[in-house]
Amino acid sequence: MTHTVVRYKVVRDNTGIHEEIPVILTEFGPLQPLIKYVLRQRHLMSESSIDKLVQAVGLLIDYTEANHQSFDDPKELFEVFVQRLYSGTVGVDGNDPSDLYWDARSPAVVRVLVNHLSKFSDWMAQEQGTTPLNPWRQATRAEERLAWAAWHHQRSRAFLSHTMSVDVASLKVSRARTALLKNTPVIDHGPVKYFPQDRMHDLLFRGFIVPGKQRSPRVEERLNLRDILITMLLHYGGLRMSEPFHLYVHDVIHDDTDPGCALVRVFHPSYGQAPADLFDAKGKPVACDRATYLRDRYGLPPRTEYKSTHTLHAGWKGNALDSKRHFMDVHWVPRWAGRLFWKLWVFYMAQRDQHTPDHPYAFVTREGKPYSIDAFEDAHAKAVRRIGLVPAKAAGTTPHGHRHAYGQRLSDLHLDATFLKKALHHKSLESQVVYTEPDRVKLNRAIDAALARAEKAEDGTAPPPPDFLAYGFKDVDPLGLLSGPNRRLLRRS
Repeated sequence: MTHTVVRYKVVRDNTGIHEEIPVILTEFGPLQPLIKYVLRQRHLMSESSIDKLVQAVGLLIDYTEANHQSFDDPKELFEVFVQRLYSGTVGVDGNDPSDLYWDARSPAVVRVLVNHLSKFSDWMAQEQGTTPLNPWRQATRAEERLAWAAWHHQRSRAFLSHTMSVDVASLKVSRARTALLKNTPVIDHGPVKYFPQDRMHDLLFRGFIVPGKQRSPRVEERLNLRDILITMLLHYGGLRMSEPFHLYVHDVIHDDTDPGCALVRVFHPSYGQAPADLFDAKGKPVACDRATYLRDRYGLPPRTEYKSTHTLHAGWKGNALDSKRHFMDVHWVPRWAGRLFWKLWVFYMAQRDQHTPDHPYAFVTREGKPYSIDAFEDAHAKAVRRIGLVPAKAAGTTPHGHRHAYGQRLSDLHLDATFLKKALHHKSLESQVVYTEPDRVKLNRAIDAALARAEKAEDGTAPPPPDFLAYGFKDVDPLGLLSGPNRRLLRRS
């Protein structure tokens, strides 16, 4: 049964509202149970989760089509299917008689795919009386102990730990899925790469130039103010790359507590409080959220609701918001960045107003349309190349490297973890570890400094280097660097 994935517009009532979802289309028509499941679960699932579910179902269809004659029991087919996700389908000779030619997938990827399929299968069993592919069973004692350990670890980190029921947890840990999954390897977070601080001024004022206008005495003609402002929000304000693209023109105002500085508030794209310039039939301001504001005033959905391949799509992560109005403040580090931002913002707003955009978004194209993330990434890469750097994630020279630099800068200031959490808008204190993890050079310097202190204290914490000559290694130190007075010099260095 061959299949393809298409996007359907589903109309469920007479309101004129439709929902666009990915659908698996087979030779027998759309896969109706999957459509019903997605529509019921959509408010609980992100766009990427729905895509992963559809991908998982498609893989299972392909595997079943190629191998159904080898199995009499659907549960056995599913168990072997999971194994093939791990191993791939290509033999050591390079051949695959099933013609699937799957590469091996990591344990983390397999876990996501199998969990989606298991939940979908459970729903099918409940709604349509089918046999679940990955049914629950009584957990072994070892599985229960591991599950309890994981639950206690999660509870110890949860802000609302008092709401986590032991009775509910007891039910969860007493059962396990039939198809066993491999444990995902535990990886210690290495240091993230961040944009080099000593090249930021070059990037802003030599990278983001307007071609052909480099010699103009007017700053608004010479510089690409739009991309400079976005980059400053990432580097000096710590925003994620998608977040500036949700900003309205109303969201940047003068900070009365810091003269000359910009106060920037990033509102939730749907639930954030809307600007007070939407009026009802009687001329009274309408208090509403931003999803309603966009729909009623501009006929637009929030940018999170566009499919991920659409140029206007901009994601949103579950940030810790600062107010019931559903926004988060930008905290400038250093503070002078907020004053520079305000000066450039005034120039940029004069440029933007020339386009008379039919939307509230701050950052726009030359035609006045909402600016896209892809276009900014391309402009950022060109600016990086203009100053002699190579745009690469491994070098920290992509837009992601700016938030990492912000987190590293906060860490170097030795701020308390609660302040880092607030500045980075994290929900958990542990979330900022990835931005503050020391790199190899810093770790080695810290170890050397600690060893020097221990050696000075002479408390036995820092063991001296071995006397190689005493152990018969006559040729290991031909220059005598590890013996006599040189040995003491070596220890001091």
